[in-house]
Amino acid sequence: MVKKILFNHKTIESKWQRKWGDSQIYSASDFSKNKKFYLLVEYPYPSGEGLHIGHAFTNTIGDIYARYLRMKGFNVLFPMGWDSFGLPTENSAIKLGIHPSILTKRNTTRFRQQNKSLGMSFDWGREIDTSSPDYYRWTQWIFLQLFKHGLAYKSEAKVGWCPKCKIILSNEEIIAGKCERCGAEIEYRKQKQWILKITAYADRLSKELDLVKFPSYVKKSQRDWIGRKEWIDITYEIEGTKEKIVVSTTRPETNFGATFVVIAPEHPILSKLEIPSQYQKKLAEYIKKAQNKSELERISEGKIKTGVFIGRYCINRLNGKKLPIWVADFVLMSVGTGAVVGVPGHDRRDFEFAKQFKLPIVRVIVGEDKDTSEITTASQVQEKDGQLINSDFLNGLSCQEGIHKIMDYLENKRWGKRVIRYHLRDWIFSRQHYWGEPIPIIHCSKCGLVPVPENQLPVKLPDVKKYEPTDTGESPLAKIATWVNTTCPKCRGRAKRETDTMPNWAGSSWYYLRFLDPKNNRCLADRSKLDYWLPVDIYIGGAEHTTLHLLYSRFWHKFLNDIKSIPGKEPYLARRQHGVILGEGGMRMSKSRGNVINPLIMAEKFGTDTLRLYLMFMGPYDSTMVWNTEGIEGMRRFIDKLWKLFQQKNSEFNPEDEKTLNIKLQQTIKKITEDIEQFKYNTAIAQLMILVNFFKENGVTNQAKKVLCQLIAPFAPYFAEEVWVNILNQDFSVHKQNWPQFNKNILSGSKKTIVVQVNGKVRDQIGLTQEGSENQKEVERVVQNSPKSIKWLQGKKLRKTVFVAGKLINFVVD
Repeated sequence: MVKKILFNHKTIESKWQRKWGDSQIYSASDFSKNKKFYLLVEYPYPSGEGLHIGHAFTNTIGDIYARYLRMKGFNVLFPMGWDSFGLPTENSAIKLGIHPSILTKRNTTRFRQQNKSLGMSFDWGREIDTSSPDYYRWTQWIFLQLFKHGLAYKSEAKVGWCPKCKIILSNEEIIAGKCERCGAEIEYRKQKQWILKITAYADRLSKELDLVKFPSYVKKSQRDWIGRKEWIDITYEIEGTKEKIVVSTTRPETNFGATFVVIAPEHPILSKLEIPSQYQKKLAEYIKKAQNKSELERISEGKIKTGVFIGRYCINRLNGKKLPIWVADFVLMSVGTGAVVGVPGHDRRDFEFAKQFKLPIVRVIVGEDKDTSEITTASQVQEKDGQLINSDFLNGLSCQEGIHKIMDYLENKRWGKRVIRYHLRDWIFSRQHYWGEPIPIIHCSKCGLVPVPENQLPVKLPDVKKYEPTDTGESPLAKIATWVNTTCPKCRGRAKRETDTMPNWAGSSWYYLRFLDPKNNRCLADRSKLDYWLPVDIYIGGAEHTTLHLLYSRFWHKFLNDIKSIPGKEPYLARRQHGVILGEGGMRMSKSRGNVINPLIMAEKFGTDTLRLYLMFMGPYDSTMVWNTEGIEGMRRFIDKLWKLFQQKNSEFNPEDEKTLNIKLQQTIKKITEDIEQFKYNTAIAQLMILVNFFKENGVTNQAKKVLCQLIAPFAPYFAEEVWVNILNQDFSVHKQNWPQFNKNILSGSKKTIVVQVNGKVRDQIGLTQEGSENQKEVERVVQNSPKSIKWLQGKKLRKTVFVAGKLINFVVD
């Protein structure tokens, strides 16, 4: 038997890491008779800096649950791979002078070893890499199916151009109107881009969230991004012309308070109207300036509203009033009809615009205070529901009642038409970079856009020495004539390959499918394996991917299901969103602050098991936590305390004391099991600490040690394995043992003390069984039969009862 005062993590960790790898005890088995469980953590972008504390945190959350489920008898799939295409790798490669493929291989090797060292029980036999041709062959195949079904198309779109780097930038590469790479002010231009018609799935992406167990705030975030709303398009005649403007609104009941109309600088009506000469120059200057702004800049909250009057008016047919027409950059052609009606009394943005240009402000809604005074400040703007006034036939109605009535009225008059619209836009899919999946389309002057035949996939990235941006804004691939020039699959004439590449979102939109069959060279994955494993039972990830990644992935899944390539309407059954770890002092970690925590350094110093326990003990997994080095030092002391306990001589117990020990052990098994099921790892670890203290004070049996080791195993895998095999002398491995089952009979016979309070003051204590202490009705029954309690309640009027299961009951009385 090994006996050491302190736990030597360095030698123990490397030993068991090799043993686990050689025995492949974490490999999932396709078609096992055991119940399947597909557990997924978001795979990382493998940067050159290696795993950061966020990776260690996220992966540990998943790893604990995976280890627990295996011990519960589940066939667990817990895979890992690399999101290795995209701009960050390309930028690093350019900076370091290393080809992206070489850099990616170096980084993934490093990430793989670091994950193993941190005790992650991933099934490494299913590892994937999105930049591998074997993988992106199928990303290209999915794109071709989208193209063939009319969901991938090429169209002109507004894009950002960096004049210094001489490249087209994606939206995520533009920060505050500047190039992420060099900091130069960007310009905007129109250029043809590949676009995916995600809006065709908008309704289903919203409604079918009801099919999954996502947190309510995740569902809300998705639905807000999709933004399904009922609008009404109202037609306004332009005075002195035959032209009309169609304005779209979701608040038509406020229309009696309209005092102006605003249109986007790009609105096509401007080319049809004769603009009075005195307004032409100012209008042209304004439109040119607006074209050099991003949509984000144009709609940013808090910016001073700008605009120009075009010298024309339209008529509000509800009351015959003339509404001046303005052009303003906060109105976008991509939202509604590119024209909005200004109701400054009941919309803060409209109010700011009206104040800026001294336009009338009319009140047509009053709140509960019935205030009808003149609106002079933003705080008086009534945006919420209220009672309609100054609105003719709508007077006295609530806003919601008014919306329906005015919509019916406008439709009957044929002045308006109901329309369902979404905030969601079609997905701009092109990137003009080298390091990404080539889009498998051929441009033929005779045949147009021609898909690459599926038997010619993958269209591989050419292996070139130079992959820097071009001077034209095209992809660097456009320079490679030997790759670009090809033959049209249809007419066999001369043609050119598409030189745009896909965004890094592409590979991550379906990676969960490839884990099921990563070496399949005939299809995405074998259908029988898809049927067996899908959907992902729990998907663990961060808030930064709540909208776009999750939305894109769900879109691709629904499409693939529609064409009968995969089963199920949704890819992920449940979502768990982890929190954030801040540096010491509560600041975000950054190199400039010097407060970045390197998990590998912490593991080297204190041990991997210590790091894992501390990360999970810091607080609820979905909260914001602050790193504290004293905390991890304290957790190391707990590990050493545990190590001593397992080497402690087993105690002799009389029957009564052994019964007490067994009750304590069963309570702990029940508590930790329930906590792990709910991802309450911090309270589970706290319960372990309570049990360890009990054993230190009262002694421990060999059987209790075995159970304790099993309970520790998911949290501290190296420690538990060493104890199981070399101290408790059990067969390899503790991670293949059955999870301890609590004995209801033992617990039902145990007594728990319930504190009885009346108006917050302790008046009694009662003893009940474990089950009884958690049943409010049973506790109340016992209290009613307790002479000590009942004297404080007799003749009193009960206002409410506060019950904390297993702990206390408080009666609030008059």
